[in-house]
Amino acid sequence: MNRAYAVVAAGAAAAAVLAGCSLPPAGAGPAAPATGEAKAIRAELAKAKVVAKRPDVAGYARKEFGQRWTDSHAGRGGHNGCDTRNDVLADQLDDVQLRARSKCVVEAGTLADPYTGRKVAFRKADAAKVQIDHIYPLARAWDLGAAGWKPQRRTDFANDQAANLLAVDGATNASKGDKGPGEWMPVNRAYRCTWTLRYLKVANAYGLAITRDDQAAAQAITRTCPK
Repeated sequence: MNRAYAVVAAGAAAAAVLAGCSLPPAGAGPAAPATGEAKAIRAELAKAKVVAKRPDVAGYARKEFGQRWTDSHAGRGGHNGCDTRNDVLADQLDDVQLRARSKCVVEAGTLADPYTGRKVAFRKADAAKVQIDHIYPLARAWDLGAAGWKPQRRTDFANDQAANLLAVDGATNASKGDKGPGEWMPVNRAYRCTWTLRYLKVANAYGLAITRDDQAAAQAITRTCPK
């Protein structure tokens, strides 16, 4: 079992409420496709704020969402002494090896990549092979509502491990960039419904808009999802 999160259970529960979804147990990695995903996607679409297209809002920079992978956030793993990237790696990789005399730094492990369906070996010496993806990307969030948030809310969003962060194959993450469902879907077809549902849950939990293309893609994907 990967790093225990008992000391932050209360914070994890609070993050789950904010994100509008239930937490998997620590070390479980990305959840398997769930029954009822088609119905759940339609329910989230019914609540979504939809805009014709993504606007181009000036001023985006990664720093607008706080220090990268800071521990100073309100969500799961916040204020536990470990940065968010290592929290996600410890929680979502299998066969995790921590640095000697460290409770935080992940040196090695194996990723069951949800975006490709492949196994990816992680070694800290080649850390870019496994990256932490924001399911609802930061630059996209900036354009679709986050530019008007207070700084701490943007920091909490950027580090919302429970709802919005996935350890994924690095090259695939680079190809995704700041795209939404209207522009991109995981190569792994078995994860497309889960990913789309999580994207919509994040959007609704934080009051972020989706585009008409996102809406159309999410509606279309329900035809392939468990009912």
